[in-house]
Amino acid sequence: MWNYMLTDIHPKLPMRNKSVTREYYSNQLGFKVFGTADYDGYLMMEKDQIQIHFFEFKTLDPKENYGQVYIRTDKIDAFYESLLEKQTEIHPNGKLESKPWGQKEFSVLDPDSNLLTFGQSF
Repeated sequence: MWNYMLTDIHPKLPMRNKSVTREYYSNQLGFKVFGTADYDGYLMMEKDQIQIHFFEFKTLDPKENYGQVYIRTDKIDAFYESLLEKQTEIHPNGKLESKPWGQKEFSVLDPDSNLLTFGQSF
């Protein structure tokens, strides 16, 4: 029997424009660039204990992008309010609400229509 454990996950999402993606995640969601290397066509962003990686996909049609990430948080009300203060656009069908499956959630779409849903158990 193997004796190992999976310890982390870093989802990879498509982006059309690295500077637009970097600016959105930095200014709207409070992420920062991970590391010091600037890879051509690749971006790594982090906030607290999570990282999201992005790969360049210049011909991506945002209307056909189904990239999605579910991110858990411990203070969803405060995080939601901080985004509203920054005038971050909340998904029209993703306002903060308690769901029947025991999560309080809200969602945003990034500039490439990657859906980020934030949730906290209640």
